[in-house]
Amino acid sequence: MIPKVKELKLISMYLYISDIYNIDLRFSCQRFSNNAKPEFTDEEAMTIYLYCMSIEQRFKVKQIYEFANDHLRSWFPLLPSYVAFNQRINRLSEAFRLLTHNLTANNMPLDCLPNESLVDSMPIITCSAKREGKVAREITDKGFCSTKGIYYYGMKLHTLAFHRPNRLPFPEQFQLTTASEHDLSLFKQAWGEIKYRTFYGDKIYLDSQYFKSLYEQNNSIMLTPVRGYRGQTDESKQRDKAANDLFSKAVSTVRQSIESLFNWLIEKTDIQRASKVRSAKGLMVHVFGRLAAAYIVCIFNS
Repeated sequence: MIPKVKELKLISMYLYISDIYNIDLRFSCQRFSNNAKPEFTDEEAMTIYLYCMSIEQRFKVKQIYEFANDHLRSWFPLLPSYVAFNQRINRLSEAFRLLTHNLTANNMPLDCLPNESLVDSMPIITCSAKREGKVAREITDKGFCSTKGIYYYGMKLHTLAFHRPNRLPFPEQFQLTTASEHDLSLFKQAWGEIKYRTFYGDKIYLDSQYFKSLYEQNNSIMLTPVRGYRGQTDESKQRDKAANDLFSKAVSTVRQSIESLFNWLIEKTDIQRASKVRSAKGLMVHVFGRLAAAYIVCIFNS
């Protein structure tokens, strides 16, 4: 048994997921077999996963299953074995991705600034660089995280988020790449066509020629902290130091909130550690399942 307040959240979450599943998600996990309509439904599996992670703070699939088996049997009497539950969750990787998109696209706060965006990335670590990564090698590789100062195997979660003054930014889009993918390369491919937008990024996004062209074509600009250039004289550095420091501080103050967003996601979902993942689909569930858990709880706590 669970407390009455949590029961209401469980019911609300199930009804919300069922509505979205019938409209959109079911097309991403259709079955063309005799088991096309299993007794234990996809909606139930997703509800258990998201409820246990977001409300009960159980981050491992084994912990989620044990909690459901001990406390949610009256709600889900057809809960299968752990192995079957784990396999079912992994088959819903695309459904979790679509659910994450739905949650962020349809629940944007009113205080978002639609013409100002923050961009950054965070590592999703499958193992340290001391060992050779052997999990989901088709979508992971070795990369370097400058913030933590570590080499690792895994992926990068790139985030484009609307600026919200004095609050956490709200994500507009998430993109996954291998760990070695350069942040600027992803920006050019995924977000280089966005018009009339002011982007705030760190120094990794410095490319004066590209962003000059972006401004001329799309009227969009990228603001980053000032970085010195090769061959710059000491006289030039000192002459511009005060203005550059003020500008860099102003940009860093705005983009600091996206670091806080990543810290919030790590605290709420433990998204950064993916060492227990054993397949590509499992890694997709790890990322998008946790993102969905983080933002679905915001809806029911609001």
